[in-house]
Amino acid sequence: MAFGRRGGAVDRRPSLTRLLGDGSRSVSFEFFPPKDSDAEDLLWGALFQLEELDPSFVSVTYGAGGTTRDRTVDITSSIQRRTSLTTIAHLTCVGSSRAELLDVIDEYSAAGIENVLALRGDPAGGLGTAWVCHPDGLDHAVELVELLRERGEFCVGVAAFPEGHPESTSLDHDARVLADKQRAGAEFAITQFFFRSADWFRLRDRAAAAGCDMPIIPGIMPVTSVAQIERFAKLSGAEFPPEVAERFAGITDDPVAVRKLGVEIATELCTELLDGGAPGLHFYTLNRSTATREVFRNLMSHPSLTRH
Repeated sequence: MAFGRRGGAVDRRPSLTRLLGDGSRSVSFEFFPPKDSDAEDLLWGALFQLEELDPSFVSVTYGAGGTTRDRTVDITSSIQRRTSLTTIAHLTCVGSSRAELLDVIDEYSAAGIENVLALRGDPAGGLGTAWVCHPDGLDHAVELVELLRERGEFCVGVAAFPEGHPESTSLDHDARVLADKQRAGAEFAITQFFFRSADWFRLRDRAAAAGCDMPIIPGIMPVTSVAQIERFAKLSGAEFPPEVAERFAGITDDPVAVRKLGVEIATELCTELLDGGAPGLHFYTLNRSTATREVFRNLMSHPSLTRH
């Protein structure tokens, strides 16, 4: 097979529907749109390094409140053109009318992107503030799933939350919402990052009990800075567990030691998940490749990844 960046041949990248249905475990990476030229150079460097690992797919996120929508569309389209990577585009309801969402969906379709992650998105005011729907927009992710399926032949994914969505009334309610997304047309889910494998296993079991049997891919964020991961956890509503934080005690001012331990902990988590039957692994890269590549190398001998 020849790819666009390597020679401009016809694009034969499979959709996620086929990738996730062939019985192998997926390995994927997530990036965010760059804010300036230096950040863009960093992003493309990481992309090309991780492309060599032959990931199942990559995804490009929106910024808080949908603020990077145009950059997300541009960079996702560029990745589709310049690399061999199967690409997932993010799409959120935040701050967008139905007509604006349809315009973005059409842009993705015109760029040849077949896979979209449909998200309601965080409130414009941040976690803990009230969600306010755009007056001409959509109120829930399930509506965005339906809009995507109505508009084109997309493979649609959604978000899942091992520790529960911050606005959910209960973990069981959260699982029922996930099942509703599948019934609306979602074909896979990617979770928020987490640090305890037991949280993902409980999510999987709750989802199954609610009638949801689509693949739920665990989201992994290797710790490379304790302060940064604590801030991200607070912003997302995830927990940085005390037992994990304790392992970093005494080395927080040593970035080399922190990254080494972060890779070790992420490798342990991924191994537990793969051993327990997780359908794949999705790495939040923060637009850097080093720690993610180290975790990936540590996992290459795992039996479930030998076919990847």
